[in-house]
Amino acid sequence: MSKEKFLEELDLGYTFKGESLVLGTAIFEKEAIPNALVKVPLKSLTRHGLIAGATGTGKTKTLQVLAEQLSANGIPSLVMDLKGDLSGLAREGENNKHIEWRHGLIGIPYEAKAAPVELLSLSSERGVKLRATVSEFGPVLISKILDLNDTQAGIIAVTFKYCDDKKMPLLDLKDLKTVLQFAIDEGKEEFTENYGALSSTSVNTIVRKIIELEQQGAEMFFGELSFDVRDLLRKDTDGNGVVNIIRLTDIQDRPKLFSTFMLSLLAEVYSTFPEAGDVDKPKLCIFIDEAHLVFSNASKALLEQIEAIIKLIRSKGVGIYFVTQNPTDVPDAVLSQLGLKVQHALRAFTAKDRKEIKQTAENYPISAYYKTDEVLTSLGTGEALVSALNEKGIPCPLAATLMRAPQTRMDILSDSEIDQIVKSSPLVNKYNEVIDNKSAYEILNAKIEKAQEAEQQAKLKEEQEKAKKPSTRTKKELGTMEKISKNTLVRQIGRTVFKEIARGLLGVLGAK
Repeated sequence: MSKEKFLEELDLGYTFKGESLVLGTAIFEKEAIPNALVKVPLKSLTRHGLIAGATGTGKTKTLQVLAEQLSANGIPSLVMDLKGDLSGLAREGENNKHIEWRHGLIGIPYEAKAAPVELLSLSSERGVKLRATVSEFGPVLISKILDLNDTQAGIIAVTFKYCDDKKMPLLDLKDLKTVLQFAIDEGKEEFTENYGALSSTSVNTIVRKIIELEQQGAEMFFGELSFDVRDLLRKDTDGNGVVNIIRLTDIQDRPKLFSTFMLSLLAEVYSTFPEAGDVDKPKLCIFIDEAHLVFSNASKALLEQIEAIIKLIRSKGVGIYFVTQNPTDVPDAVLSQLGLKVQHALRAFTAKDRKEIKQTAENYPISAYYKTDEVLTSLGTGEALVSALNEKGIPCPLAATLMRAPQTRMDILSDSEIDQIVKSSPLVNKYNEVIDNKSAYEILNAKIEKAQEAEQQAKLKEEQEKAKKPSTRTKKELGTMEKISKNTLVRQIGRTVFKEIARGLLGVLGAK
């Protein structure tokens, strides 16, 4: 095929009526063609996407380019930064000879420019704290996160119902654990009477799974004040969309927490954002870096939930973009929903690698100008195969692309620069105060303490009455009787009184 024919088809395929992002210029027979621009229409960005490639091939820079171009078009984004190298979006980049050469071939001038950035955190990292309550997750989502079977999921459903009936907020994980333990201990009779008997073995299994989640740092995520996802839609005074960067460098070894957060965030966005239909440009784009951490450690139920949300969230005007080393890291059901694919080079070091490359090549449109599997192994750093959709949802011609350079800094921020961003954030004061409102943990502990106090009072009264009665027994006999009855009669009477008083207290409180 001739170069002229290639350019003719490329021009027809990448000519759009509406606004678009410029990714770079096309490569034909290993040579970049100036001004043969490869673009993505803003209208197609809600159809989700994939950025893939081996380590060091330019995935992060492509993510950076997309985030800053979205910002310049007034589109906010949310970026997962697991390696810590995306904070540079907050500062302008530096020009050099290589960048001048690259942009000269592309045919667009290079302009160093910073993007408005908000730093967020799930852990002790500096930034706006992201939290959610257990109640907001609901019994179905909690059960899927904990990978519970049907019996255990039923117990969680009953627990939530009990807390709803008794007006007990479930804010954090200690609330959930306290109610579960109460259900098989002090509140066993009440639960059995009103909700059916709960298996102590199943309850203890659930508690152990909650503890496992806590050990990955989830106790810092569950609680108040809940993050309002509408705060992700902010723009600066110039109309540039804010790039919200979640700093996740310290949770790479805690995939359960990461997948828990991701699922809750997507579910919250879907339930909160109004229906938008087929928009001219997205309201929000979410980039999930190191996406294999979400999928490789997720249960089957969790994967099904993610797949369902990916299919539905487009109607809310939201685009989801997965960043990973190999497209095979993403399940086929999700991969089939991704309209934009930016595939950087893959390396064939083993027979398995070669097999995966052939499989990856089959995910791209057939091209008369490229042998896709061969191109995948010959791309240089900063080059990628691009497959995009046009404004009507039809695939554009496959194009090997010389990608544009980021306008922002291609390096991390210093500690002082991070402190400066956090200090100037309007959201830090809103979300970083630790709030511990009265919830199920405090309410149930107060009930138990009152019941125990009542039991002690009953014991004391019984002992006083015994002391008043005349006795003909000798001190020795009394001592013997005390030893016999101490662990039987008094304990039995005390336990009976405790149960009656506890039941009365719970009934009164529950009726309020």
